[in-house]
Amino acid sequence: MDDLQQLKLKPTLSVHDAARLLSSDAASLRAAEIELALAVDRGELTANILRWATEQWEGERLEGNIDRMRTFIERVDLDTWLKGQGRSLQG
Repeated sequence: MDDLQQLKLKPTLSVHDAARLLSSDAASLRAAEIELALAVDRGELTANILRWATEQWEGERLEGNIDRMRTFIERVDLDTWLKGQGRSLQG
């Protein structure tokens, strides 16, 4: 079983992992991370949020200083959010 198939089975995903399921390459991965962070920051997508303090920031920032590796989304919430947009995970 490959890595993406294993991710699809996880009940809880980091923003980064959820973005990996929504993307096909590095450019779309970053776009998916931004899209998810915006949805979380706006309250459209429920998540257990960890935010970086500005002085701690490493790498490219996401909306609301959301830590993409330690902010977690329940898979059921991701699926509900996607369904509301007329989308679903590929495969």
